[in-house]
Amino acid sequence: MALLEVSHIDTYYADSHILFDLSITVEAGEVVCLLGRNGAGKTTTVRSIAGLTPPRAGAITLRGRDIVGLPPFRIARLGIGFVPEDRRVFPNLTVHENLEVARRTWGNGSASPWSEERVFDLFPILRERRRQAGGTLSGGEQQMLTIARTLMGNPEILLLDEPSEGLAPIVVETLREQLGRLKASGLTIVLAEQNVRFVSDLGDRVYILEKGTVRYQGSMARFLADDEVRRTYLAV
Repeated sequence: MALLEVSHIDTYYADSHILFDLSITVEAGEVVCLLGRNGAGKTTTVRSIAGLTPPRAGAITLRGRDIVGLPPFRIARLGIGFVPEDRRVFPNLTVHENLEVARRTWGNGSASPWSEERVFDLFPILRERRRQAGGTLSGGEQQMLTIARTLMGNPEILLLDEPSEGLAPIVVETLREQLGRLKASGLTIVLAEQNVRFVSDLGDRVYILEKGTVRYQGSMARFLADDEVRRTYLAV
């Protein structure tokens, strides 16, 4: 049984039909990448999983339990952490306070609970900024803080929506290294991205989305070897 299974979901924004009969599976400990152009449905997929935009049809199961219809806070408590593209740090709280409000004292599954010191080991710059207000951080530092804050909830699955968007190349490389460390720790990750280079060393499997449906799926190695697929669906 897959850790997370999204089965034939249809998701709408008001009357706009965004996802069409979309299915993906995520095994424990792997990094699954959702690729596609702008508007392909990547963000809607991770928002559907997190309960922020629930599907109107289909099922989403976590360890075999259907979570469709549960409020987002319940889904988070079950072990799904969501890092949104727009980061949403608390601008008037310090880095320490941003982390403290999300702190949870138990883990999910076999994961060791995350602590402030553990996230500081992953993101050393945040230790230096510990007393600094979240709103005064750079874009890259805010992205790191948002990921760190989500980790403080001890997720079993981390959903990341366009984490490299808008960041300087040197920051993107640092972030990729840090996500690589998370992968090495065994954390399960669903990574929605446009930047193929960013995900190429991280992903185990790839789903390519176009117009709200899955057009391609396969291993990362197979995807990187298929120039025609990348030209057809990603124009790279």
